[in-house]
Amino acid sequence: MDSVSPLDSQSFVTFMQPEIMSSYRALRILMVPILLAATPVTGATQQTFAPDSLVTRLLAERISAKRGTGFVVAIVEQGKPSRIHTAGSSGVEGLPLDGNTVFEIGSITKVMTSTLLSEMVERGEVRLDDPISKYLPASVRVPTRNGKQITLLDLATQTSGLPRLPTNMKPASVANPYADYTVQNLYEFLSGYTLTRNIGEKYEYSNLGVGLLGHVLAVRAGKSLDDLMKERVLIPLGMRDTGIQLAPAAKSRMAQGFNAYGEPVQNWDLPTLAGAGALRSTANDMVRFLDASLDANHRPLGKVMARTREPRHDADRPGNSIGLGWHIVDAFGTTLKWHNGGTGGYRAFIGIDENRRRGIVILSNSTISPDDIAFHLLEPKIPLDLPAAPPAPRKEIALDPSRLDALVGVYELAPNFRITITKEGNALYGQATGQGPLRLHAESDSRFFLKDVDAQMSFVRTADGRVSELVLHQGGANIPGKRIK
Repeated sequence: MDSVSPLDSQSFVTFMQPEIMSSYRALRILMVPILLAATPVTGATQQTFAPDSLVTRLLAERISAKRGTGFVVAIVEQGKPSRIHTAGSSGVEGLPLDGNTVFEIGSITKVMTSTLLSEMVERGEVRLDDPISKYLPASVRVPTRNGKQITLLDLATQTSGLPRLPTNMKPASVANPYADYTVQNLYEFLSGYTLTRNIGEKYEYSNLGVGLLGHVLAVRAGKSLDDLMKERVLIPLGMRDTGIQLAPAAKSRMAQGFNAYGEPVQNWDLPTLAGAGALRSTANDMVRFLDASLDANHRPLGKVMARTREPRHDADRPGNSIGLGWHIVDAFGTTLKWHNGGTGGYRAFIGIDENRRRGIVILSNSTISPDDIAFHLLEPKIPLDLPAAPPAPRKEIALDPSRLDALVGVYELAPNFRITITKEGNALYGQATGQGPLRLHAESDSRFFLKDVDAQMSFVRTADGRVSELVLHQGGANIPGKRIK
């Protein structure tokens, strides 16, 4: 993403989103100029996949630099014992980090949802080209365009034309933003939405789309997505510590999530859009998923899982494509199948090199991404994203709530990117195009910061005191946005 214009709305993916369940973070790693170079590769490293000494060093460096709270890394090579590495802390007194520690895995859920779709296709219960309207109530008007309907395949390949998030998503709490989004909300959104481009025309990452896919599959089966996922995917693979709803024993082993400032945050619940990011899992369970993924003859799901990783559509950059849920990238002659995930306090990554029959899972209880480590271990020519210094602590001040009223409005930073400022009670919130609202914390009466990501905003006033402009400060850029409402 370093090569993307600062006025491209995709460059704000790390700003003001209620989740970072996006492909852009990892894709950016592959855009870094080769001149940055990877860690030197010794003869031993060339012969050994993800050598223990390298993994240990990289994790220790991140913990030392405060670029993460805790990590559990699983290394899988077909025909060899899997290896588990840990570093840092679970954030829970008395709870060790190990292969059984539970994390939110965010958008890696999308890979599981696509596996479920493939399994139901194998059974003949659904077809990839089925329009989703076939399985939804007749009262729901699913948007169409130019006579074409949205299919299950369109949702799985993120080419449905639906936006990243539903526009009627207005969470009561930004600390748990999906929790109160209901099925009725979803149906109302679908019935009132007009597609802005042709179905199947273009890839655009959409939590809404894959969340809807999970909902449709559950409706078709007449079960909750949690029950259906466990019955068809998780239990057959032996993933008994993975689920949307966890058994008490697994729940007691859940790591505490932390934001980029090292502050503990609330877990997320996604009752309606669960297929997009609601699963919790462990490294040991994810090893079982990787083992089955690397063996097309695995019973009962090896062939079903292999079909999800077949390229189906171009993604957003040359050399990138998407299968059913999985992202596919060609880098330095290596083809990697991967997905990352993130919620309010966790990051996760799964990656597979099918040709060399190996894979990696990284689970972290911090919002600071470990994607670059995973990519570098899978293909050492991919450079590490050198960890920046952690964001400096910021001091919030109390403002008279009446002084926030003048800031409320809509600010346009680019033709396709706006930030809407709202006030709820005594708090100020910002919501970027296609993303959810996040709370703004005051440093002065004109400058505010976010706790979820390292970003700030300042408001510019005219001579008569009217607020005319917002400036977004993120990643070293200062991007102005004129007030339009």
